[in-house]
Amino acid sequence: FAGFDADLMDALPDLELIANFGVGYDSTDVEAASERGITVSNTPDVLNDGVADLGVGLIIDVLRGISASDRFARAGKWKNGAFPLQREVTGRRVGILGLGRIGQDIATRFEGFRCEIRYHNRSRKDVAYDYEESPAALAEWADVLVVATPGGAQTKALVDADVLAALGENGYLVNIARGSVVDQEALIEALQHDAIAGAALDVFADEPRVPDALAALPNACLLPHVGSATIHTRRAMADRVAVLNAGRLEQFAPPTDVYDRPANAFVMGFLGAFLACSTCIFGPCLAGMVIFRKERTWLRLLLDVVILGVSLLLCLHGTLASLRYTS
Repeated sequence: FAGFDADLMDALPDLELIANFGVGYDSTDVEAASERGITVSNTPDVLNDGVADLGVGLIIDVLRGISASDRFARAGKWKNGAFPLQREVTGRRVGILGLGRIGQDIATRFEGFRCEIRYHNRSRKDVAYDYEESPAALAEWADVLVVATPGGAQTKALVDADVLAALGENGYLVNIARGSVVDQEALIEALQHDAIAGAALDVFADEPRVPDALAALPNACLLPHVGSATIHTRRAMADRVAVLNAGRLEQFAPPTDVYDRPANAFVMGFLGAFLACSTCIFGPCLAGMVIFRKERTWLRLLLDVVILGVSLLLCLHGTLASLRYTS
């Protein structure tokens, strides 16, 4: 799927919403959509943790050689000698290219590794980290350059041969943004000639195609764009898209804790069943009291009606809660 361009929009005259299942929308012609009155949406925030976690994992992998040492052990090479020494993660200099939501979450995680952090962004942020004036300056300073920018024409090949040269033979590149942000051919050449120490990539220029030259490199960790690919994140993303499609964005509150607490299903299911059964048993009795009471005042009648109404509402709420949390 090449994305939503003007021709595709024109072929769908009743189109009102393009809901991108992800935080990036660089494959959509936003200007053409705006001209046609089509809303373009994405799913920010709900995938920040998943992508940031993976970014940290890739940095640890490429510096410590986790994937490479796994291949080493599986190939039976251990019996011929030890795996080469790798680099420490703690205390490294981490440069973040693009300090948006995900970039800031990555930076926060690496504070726990006692890493020194700097960044480059389109504009300065009100953060405690030092700012570098260009991607090349950030790369020259960093041990690890993490790419976390949006995709699109403005960031195309932002990490080019000059930036990779500045990163140097002891530097590592990690890309969890978009494949278009890195000059892929320049990266392959840099890795082939040990111009940089290694790279860890979750994104590529022409997905799902990964160049053979890149796949053959031992100093590269390659993942099939799985930054947001967790059960929790994808479910939250689906909820966000569904609400956008219903036109109720302002009412949306991401259910961040429901999926992490399986006990909720049991508790709410039990309460729902209890309330439903209670109403079935006591509801007719209350109704009888209301209808057949021989001596009643208007105040007493009103009280009986209120009790019956509340009971029925509790039954409905409990039944819906039970269905929601046990489905």
